[in-house]
Amino acid sequence: MQLGYGLYQQQTQKLIMTPELRQAITILQFPAIELTEYLHQQIVENPVFDIEDKEMERYEFFYQNSRKSLGVMKADEEEFNIWDRIATPTATLEEYLLEQARFLAIDNRQFHILKFIIGNLDDSGYLTIPLTDLAKQLQVNLSEIEQALTQLHSLEPVGVGARNLQENLLLQLKKMDPIDEKAIKIVSHHLTDLGEKRFQKIAQALGISLLEVQQCADLIKTLNPSPAYGFQNGTARYILPDITIEKIEGEYIVIVNDTLVPRLKINSYYRQYIQTHGQEGEASKYILDKLNAAEWLVKSIEQRRNTLYKVTNAILKYQRQFFETKQLKPLTLKTIAEEIGVHESTVSRATNQKYVQTPIGIFELKYFFNTGVATSSGEVTSAENVKELIKKVVDGENKQKPLSDQKIVELLQQEGIEISRRTVAKYRDELGILSSSKRKRF
Repeated sequence: MQLGYGLYQQQTQKLIMTPELRQAITILQFPAIELTEYLHQQIVENPVFDIEDKEMERYEFFYQNSRKSLGVMKADEEEFNIWDRIATPTATLEEYLLEQARFLAIDNRQFHILKFIIGNLDDSGYLTIPLTDLAKQLQVNLSEIEQALTQLHSLEPVGVGARNLQENLLLQLKKMDPIDEKAIKIVSHHLTDLGEKRFQKIAQALGISLLEVQQCADLIKTLNPSPAYGFQNGTARYILPDITIEKIEGEYIVIVNDTLVPRLKINSYYRQYIQTHGQEGEASKYILDKLNAAEWLVKSIEQRRNTLYKVTNAILKYQRQFFETKQLKPLTLKTIAEEIGVHESTVSRATNQKYVQTPIGIFELKYFFNTGVATSSGEVTSAENVKELIKKVVDGENKQKPLSDQKIVELLQQEGIEISRRTVAKYRDELGILSSSKRKRF
């Protein structure tokens, strides 16, 4: 075999990631709220932009409130109606606890220790910082921290300030009337066994029947694992749908919601300056650079709008039946990409963290993409539809004799769904349904 050297010409295509292209990709990825914030920043940084006073006032109101509550909007609503639909923020857990603490019979020093502990609760209402660390930070005795924690445990919601799940459940059980001593023993000594449904082991250890263990388990299930559930954690944001699908005279139409996005205008003064003074000189070069950046930004925003419209329209074409029957069809990013003539990654970016308001509710755009499962008729149904069938089957089973995964496979086959036992187990796990041995009741 003879080796040799030679000089060859070869043409290759290579995409260069310019700052402008990177910006366009970023803008496409932004949901409406983040896009609004980003544009506000660009308006501040680029002097060639103009924004009408009315637009700025509307933006400022939105920007100041976007972290305080949850709201939705329709593209065709009047401006004041948009704000009417913003939900009033509920109290935070910290505010709720401090309001109760003010009525406790404690002195000013004890109140400030309690307030400090409340301020160190995590988003679930648990106290995960060691008491010794809190005592050091406040420079108080450990006994004072322990006393304040006891006071915290007397407040609502019951379980707040617990150091772990076990303590949280025990605090709730001890507040019940009458107190269930068997349930307290199970949580105190057999919580892991309870989680694994090892009822036989618990019954033998406590000398009680399987039925009594089952009754205690049912009681414990009613307890709240997250004391802060239902309270705002201070970081809530609007879910502002980027798109609206409306049904008008029997036809569905797509509307891109850009009501709150600032309308960018380029001040004509700067173009006139370039025409008058030319492109040379430090001032002209600076202005020209800002003009180019502004024009590219405006173009990127319009491109984002067009892409969102095309992607949603294509989704509507394939999933129109969903808005009538709530039955999804199998659909992939690749299918939509081919439909509108873009790369699959573009569809992924356009649908990521984007929400659509429809006549039947608000959905994340990615909700409409799912894999398919073959049927005996040769057609394909969506994985979501199969999951619904599995849930329906399990909901209707005999709880004393729960169905195995293989039995579920056989029942689905009777419905024309061709599926493996492994896939049933996978879908069951995704639905949060336990295995048959752990679903059994006594």
